[in-house]
Amino acid sequence: MDKKDLEKRLLKQINQFDATHHMEEIGTVVYIGDGIARVHGLDKAMQGEMVEFPNGSIGMVQNLEIDEVGVIVFGDYHDINEGDLVRRLNKVMEVPVGDNLLGRVVNPLGQPIDGEGPIETEKTRPVEAEAPSIMDRQSVKRPLQTGTKAIDALVPIGRGQRELIVGDRKTGKTTIAIDAIINQKEQDVLCIYVAIGQKESTVKNIVNTLRKYDALDYTIIMSASASQPSSLLYLAPYAATAMAEEFMYAGKHVLIIYDDLTKQAAAYREMSLLLKRPPGREAYPGDVFYLHSRLLERSAKLNDELGGGSITSLPIIETQAGDISAYIPTNVISITDGQIFLENDLFNSGVRPAINAGLSVSRVGGAAQVKAMKQVSGTLRIDLAAYRELEAFSQFGSDLDDMTRKNLDRGKRTVELLKQSAHKPLSMPKQVVILYALAHHLLEGIEVEDLRDFEAALFSHLEEIHPEVLQSIEDNEVIVDENKLTDLINQFKEVFMATYHAEIQ
Repeated sequence: MDKKDLEKRLLKQINQFDATHHMEEIGTVVYIGDGIARVHGLDKAMQGEMVEFPNGSIGMVQNLEIDEVGVIVFGDYHDINEGDLVRRLNKVMEVPVGDNLLGRVVNPLGQPIDGEGPIETEKTRPVEAEAPSIMDRQSVKRPLQTGTKAIDALVPIGRGQRELIVGDRKTGKTTIAIDAIINQKEQDVLCIYVAIGQKESTVKNIVNTLRKYDALDYTIIMSASASQPSSLLYLAPYAATAMAEEFMYAGKHVLIIYDDLTKQAAAYREMSLLLKRPPGREAYPGDVFYLHSRLLERSAKLNDELGGGSITSLPIIETQAGDISAYIPTNVISITDGQIFLENDLFNSGVRPAINAGLSVSRVGGAAQVKAMKQVSGTLRIDLAAYRELEAFSQFGSDLDDMTRKNLDRGKRTVELLKQSAHKPLSMPKQVVILYALAHHLLEGIEVEDLRDFEAALFSHLEEIHPEVLQSIEDNEVIVDENKLTDLINQFKEVFMATYHAEIQ
């Protein structure tokens, strides 16, 4: 090799030499246990920043103290030891987002847990984000139909609203939420169901139910099951909201269900106590209100300049012995735009959904209710409240006047007609038709126990013989010809009563 060749090769190697160096801030684990790590040496770490442990587990910085930081560990922490090095990732906690998550079951880190392979998505969003400002929002004016008569008529929900579902365990809270998801089929609404602290068998049943009713394709299911660390239960609702925000800022409509925030608050309490934060009332940390307010304020209806997308949230809170004045229920009630209260006694007496009309309220949904529903549901709440009062009064005496008997009978019909089987949501036109029949006393003469059969038969009759009636209500959102609808119901009632009584005999 001559001198010139050697010179060229040396010059080439010099030019290719990369003199840059990469600096990393490394900390050392000084304590590990119960999903909490205390790390020394991360002096520049930020609140909410992601860090990585030697075993690949991700952590999030929570406590910033003088000589160390408190980190919550997501995932396995049993093979993390004191003295292990912890690496800053120089970015806040984030999760993958996008359309490819639809139809999948993921954990709070956005990783698939349904055994159907990896999720290909390039975009991420931070789990903690600022809520839309006042000027970025617009009034709630479009309904979100849940398919449940008692909700759409009594406590209507609008797109962009936050409506709390509250009640004791086993009173049908999750069923209402799942029915709302099933009813969004072909409604241009994407859904996210967040299972916090649920049994894995329960989540599996929900997945199967949504698949059975073809609702899984437009739904993301996020599961932080009871067996997982409290850090993941705390993170789940924020991560799911980040996924929802990706759709909202793209101009889409999202329904998100947090099932339930009681368990998230308990997980946050556990996490905070382990981080040695000072406890407050019932050992919850002082910022437990902020925990839920900063989450639920991210649900909104954006203005048209930002695309007009929305996030409608249905947070679920579990009460003890129907006590809605407890700490966490009152916190969330004060944040949300109304609540649906499910009562144990009603549920056990066969009234399902077991909605207590007196304690349930929607603060903005009425503004979003379609005109047809307003036409038929105006006096429903008053009728129900009067019936409950009369029912309690009538137990003390048998001598009732005709007016009282008539009002009691009407109340029984109302209660019976608002009953609905699980996973059988009704379209808005069908709800309007049957509530119109109730409001205009067109069901007189039909026995109370036969009303549900009459309802099912009427719907079948309208779908087969008079589909234009349902289509007119769907298109116009108002009952165009009340006389025609009255005649149709009366004619069908005569046929039903003759046929039904003949079959019984």
